Amino acid sequence: MRLLNRLAAWRAGLVASEPAIVAPPDPRLIGSVERGRALVAGELRFAGSVVAARGRSPWAVEPPSPAFAAEIHGFAWLDDLAALGDSAAAAVARSWTADWLRRFGRGGGPGWTPDLAGRRLRRWLIHARMLTGGRQRDPAEQAAAAAFRRGLARHVAFLRRRGGAATPGLPRFEGLSALMTAGLVLEGHGADSATAALALARAAEATVDAAGAIPSRNPNELLEIFDILTAAATALAAAGRAPAAPHVAAIERIAPVLRALRHADGGLARFHGGGRGAPGRLERALAASGLRAAPAPRLAMGYARLAAGRTSVIVDVAAPPAGAASANAHASTLGFELTSGRRPLIVSCGSGLGFGEEWHRAGRATASHSTLAIEGYSSSRLGPAGRLVDVARERLIEAPDPGRPDAAGGGRGPRVMASHSGYVATHGLTHTRRLELSPDGRTLWGEDALGAVGKADLRRLARMVERSGGEGVHLALHFHLHPDVEAEIDEGGRVAWLALRSGEIWGLRHDGPARLSVEPSFWLEPGAHEPVATRQVVLSAVLIDTTGRVGWSLAKAVDTPLAVRDLAADAEAGAWEGQR
Repeated sequence: MRLLNRLAAWRAGLVASEPAIVAPPDPRLIGSVERGRALVAGELRFAGSVVAARGRSPWAVEPPSPAFAAEIHGFAWLDDLAALGDSAAAAVARSWTADWLRRFGRGGGPGWTPDLAGRRLRRWLIHARMLTGGRQRDPAEQAAAAAFRRGLARHVAFLRRRGGAATPGLPRFEGLSALMTAGLVLEGHGADSATAALALARAAEATVDAAGAIPSRNPNELLEIFDILTAAATALAAAGRAPAAPHVAAIERIAPVLRALRHADGGLARFHGGGRGAPGRLERALAASGLRAAPAPRLAMGYARLAAGRTSVIVDVAAPPAGAASANAHASTLGFELTSGRRPLIVSCGSGLGFGEEWHRAGRATASHSTLAIEGYSSSRLGPAGRLVDVARERLIEAPDPGRPDAAGGGRGPRVMASHSGYVATHGLTHTRRLELSPDGRTLWGEDALGAVGKADLRRLARMVERSGGEGVHLALHFHLHPDVEAEIDEGGRVAWLALRSGEIWGLRHDGPARLSVEPSFWLEPGAHEPVATRQVVLSAVLIDTTGRVGWSLAKAVDTPLAVRDLAADAEAGAWEGQR
């Protein structure tokens, strides 16, 4: 693989053509102004490391890790400089790109892989106006512009040979869409556009299943693929060409799934390596598709959505991804998230992929999700190459019906019930979770049960209890809180009061012998500067019998109004008084 990449990069480096850029695409990607300012200041924040460039380009800095090198060679940071949008940001973008071309433009360096070359070419084309602006006056500027066009041609030559070897999923879509776009906007490359457009349609048909899901079950990756497909369809239409039927069909299948994975505040559910997404990104992508809202699926990519009033609850009720698709997957089976209006309340810790290997592993553990975990164990385990093994197998018992939210009658709201086998192999125990949201969205009732059902399971459980010295199986229900949520336990230790910056107060109560506590947690968001400290509510218990259950409820305080005026991003935190 490496030898083939090197050979293709060497041959691409011999390309001498400088095709004119006929019509560069309009930028669609959304970056971070904060990260853009840090880059202009010479602060390189990638893959969990921070390096001070001190006036040097990134290519003169020794990367602290391969992941750091991959991020800078992928050029996704151009989105952040474009988001900042001033002359200093444009000058940095042009300078660093020109230096990359001087050092690596002839096929050298670690950036010539199908994944990185496709990502880089996509960013260069999207930000071509920023990268070529102001280069038409003197010979030096003209030479820089010519080198950039030559770099585009070399990337096209490389991807013609090696684009098919890109990692299945988002990297392959990035490379194919970049090759297709290059064919549309670079003079003399029309044949590349036609070939890549057909390959993009085949990839969409193979990757997006009949229900609009992708193998990784990563909501944010699904959004990225959706955005790529809609942008490609728009570009083809502008060129007077119709996208292939499988291309259009994939867009139509994905749209309702994304709508179902959208919380009340417009952010995406944070499971299996995904983040909430940039504010407004999902809405823009759905609007750009031109598709009218379709009925929500009963299950969206293995997630159940409960929604009522101003509250949304999204629950992972499917087995984790398997095989190669599990490289960034999480042991999150039966984990849930809850958002009230514009404010996330119960969350997943998120993906630590961009913060180093230790954070990556920590974010994938069951204890980093809002679900039940047995102390020291995850419901799915990490195996070789970081893939999940011994994955939890789920059994869906009852799913919400979007078309009939009160199908059972009696004024009940949407509900879901499922179980998984993730602890059968280790402890002989099956975890069953039942969640029900009230019709007004003000109360979420939950019940979590563990039980050994067969003779083999009972023997396995008995061995684990004996191994513990008769103490039993220690378990914990985790309710991870968004960093903006304040938590306090009442004097009797029976209720955890949770205050949102909007002024809403929620109370978490439970029945049974479990112990209620507030403990440290962390918040990981892709693209953020560093992990953020937050807290979690934990219900701890010990299972000493063959079965056990914990019932709990999460409800708005009685005095909380039906609709809270929530306009300020940082409302004053004096939400405690008079609300309980």
